[in-house]
Amino acid sequence: MNCFWENMAVLLQNVTNSIWHAFDALSTDKVNVMKSKLKVLTANIGTLLHLYGVEKGLDHYRSTSTLNFEHFKYYLQKEVFSSVKDSLHLDQLRLYESSIDEVCWLVCKKIYLARENPFFPDICVYQIFRIFCLLSEMVPNGKESFQVVLNHSEVDLLVSQLDSLLGISLGPGEIDTIFLENTNTSPMIFSEFLSLLESRHASSYIPPKGTLSNRGRPLSGIEGSHGVEEGAIREAVAELHDTYVKDVLKKGYLHKKGELLPTLREYWFVLQPNRLAYYKGRTEEESGGEARGAISLGSDCTIGVSPSPRTGAHDFRFIVSTGERSYELAAHDQRTRLQWISALQIALAHCGDVLEGYQRQLALRRRLQRQALQQKEEEKQRKKAQAEEQATSPPEQQLLPLLLRARLAAETQARELEDVKVRLEKLLEEETQAKRDEEIVRALQARVLREEWEKREELEKLQDEQQLLLEEEREKRRVFEELQKDKENQLQDAKLKLKKLEEDRIKLDSELKTAQEKIHLSEKAKDVLEAKLRVMFPEATKEGGAEGVRRALSFMSCVRDRPRVRRDHSDKHEQLDGDGYAHSYESASSHP
Repeated sequence: MNCFWENMAVLLQNVTNSIWHAFDALSTDKVNVMKSKLKVLTANIGTLLHLYGVEKGLDHYRSTSTLNFEHFKYYLQKEVFSSVKDSLHLDQLRLYESSIDEVCWLVCKKIYLARENPFFPDICVYQIFRIFCLLSEMVPNGKESFQVVLNHSEVDLLVSQLDSLLGISLGPGEIDTIFLENTNTSPMIFSEFLSLLESRHASSYIPPKGTLSNRGRPLSGIEGSHGVEEGAIREAVAELHDTYVKDVLKKGYLHKKGELLPTLREYWFVLQPNRLAYYKGRTEEESGGEARGAISLGSDCTIGVSPSPRTGAHDFRFIVSTGERSYELAAHDQRTRLQWISALQIALAHCGDVLEGYQRQLALRRRLQRQALQQKEEEKQRKKAQAEEQATSPPEQQLLPLLLRARLAAETQARELEDVKVRLEKLLEEETQAKRDEEIVRALQARVLREEWEKREELEKLQDEQQLLLEEEREKRRVFEELQKDKENQLQDAKLKLKKLEEDRIKLDSELKTAQEKIHLSEKAKDVLEAKLRVMFPEATKEGGAEGVRRALSFMSCVRDRPRVRRDHSDKHEQLDGDGYAHSYESASSHP
């Protein structure tokens, strides 16, 4: 069953006593604490609650450099705990309580661990501290200070349970004698309560031979019997811590029937008001291991006795039925089964009271009972005083009711006037503080306005400078645009010239190509003429060789005016001379 906390004020109420111990450890005058120290404590609490920067508001909270516990608690309620989400799971809230208690213990442990003759290990002192904070109550200790004390009846209860866990049995008057010797039955602060426990056990034990504690001193033992080892002390205090802080109603080994296989397996069970968890063994639970399973307990659960299927070792069975499934469990004997059934019925009766926890509810009931008894005792004493007064003055018995009424009226009026005076003083103090805060706010406003005016002047100056820079930039841009325009015009002219040069180049390339073709044709014609000359004048060619050919060619026109030779149909050649006239001659074959 999912149990949710819907009021975060409960979390603050549960950890108020622990926070007060840390506040008291940071205080130098037992009333006020510097804000710088409280900021560190607030930041750590906020970090545990996944809230960051919550300590910064302390600088602006009230105009004083110190705070008393009432103001600090109001700040935590408004700025820190009110920021936590409204609904939290019960396990998550217990984790928050444990973390905040641990932080507060780190602040104040130096005071409580510095003892002359310590008997409990440090971890046990921390567990006793958490039990003390859970059961104690905060009472006024002056105009602006408070004190966390534990009532005499609660001390008596804790001492008796611790003695029972350690195997000590005392007579009815022995505990009262110890209280009279130590505290005169008045409410105790934590240091007194711890001193009482340690002196109580130190006076009841004698050191055993060869047994040393974690601090190098011999632990005590029961006179004439065995010595108490450190493990026994740790186990007893841890069990007491689980009972009060974790609301553990009962622990022990039980056999559980499997869901698929009908065999019985032994587990270590831990019963709380909202669930019944089981572990593989006791060491797994004590070392903080995860449970192998858990049975959620709710208003729809029932407890019944299962008939024995056979005679055997696991014959004492009972059934835990939920809305979804029935769990069959078995104890070792009849007494154990009855104890578990009784504890389960208590758990089912309180499974819905998860707002403050089972032990907190019991402590609240005991506190209300003490207050009722105190009121009855005061009423009894008042009636006794009235009877004695009537017996000592019989003639005035008729006036006694009037005198009593007048006295009661005067007392009532005096109380009212006292209340009015307290309220007026408080209002005056608040008004004075409000005036101080108003002056501070006005000074802050004036400073803010002055800073704003200075920033405005700086802004105007920057705007003027920016305007000048903008004008300069515009002028530079205009000059740049003109230069760019000139460059573009030059670029266009260059492109046109380049285009014209490209056209000229193409034309010259074409003419060059034509000229090269003409040269090529003339070279071919030259070769043909040389060949024909060799055919026509073979003697000159033989006699003069190449020189003769050159002389023959010298009489012909140049390359440019070289005649074109062609063969007609009548085997005659036409030669164009330099003047463009045609001359025909016969071939060399007909005329040698």
